[in-house]
Amino acid sequence: MREIPLGQGLQAFAAEGGRSILGVIVAASVIVAIAALVLGLWALRPIPEYTSENVEAGSPFGVAFRLQNTSAWFPLSHPKISCIVTIAGEPGFPAVAASDVRFPSDGELKPGESATFKCPLQSAFQGAIHDETGAALRSELFFRTTYDLPLHDSWRLTDRRGPFVLNTHLLPPRWTEKP
Repeated sequence: MREIPLGQGLQAFAAEGGRSILGVIVAASVIVAIAALVLGLWALRPIPEYTSENVEAGSPFGVAFRLQNTSAWFPLSHPKISCIVTIAGEPGFPAVAASDVRFPSDGELKPGESATFKCPLQSAFQGAIHDETGAALRSELFFRTTYDLPLHDSWRLTDRRGPFVLNTHLLPPRWTEKP
C-alpha cells in the first residue's frame, strides 16, 4: 500500500469537509424554507373576530354578536360557535351553542364577511340568576368557535376568545374585550 503525500491528503480531507458543510447548509436551508412556508400559511388562516351589538332594552345577555372573518385569503368554513359565561360568586355554567346564526353565504364566511349570532345564556342559567343586569356586570363572556382548516376540510381548528365584559362606559353599553 502506497502512502499519499501529506499535502494531497489534506487537500482531499478539505474537499470532503467542504462537501459535508455544503450538504448541511443545503439541508438547513430547505428546512428553514419549509418552516417559513408553513408559518406563512398558518398566519394567513382565517381568524374570527367578535363584536357586540348595542345592549338596548331587555337582558344584557340577549344581545346580538357579530363574527367576522379577518382573513384576506381563506373562508371560515362551517363554524360552530359556543358561548361560555362565568359569573363571580356563581357556579360554572355550561357552554351554550349560539342561536340565530345568520351567514351571508351557505355555512361559511368568505374573507371579510360577517355573520350575526346570539348567545341564549338565559337557558344556561335555568332560574339561577334573578338580576341579569347585576349578573352581567360581574360576568365574563367567552366564545369558542370550531371551524374547518382551509384547504383540508377534515381537520378542525378551535379559536377561543375572551373574556368579554359588559362595558357601561360606552353609550349604549356593549360587550367588549376585557382590557
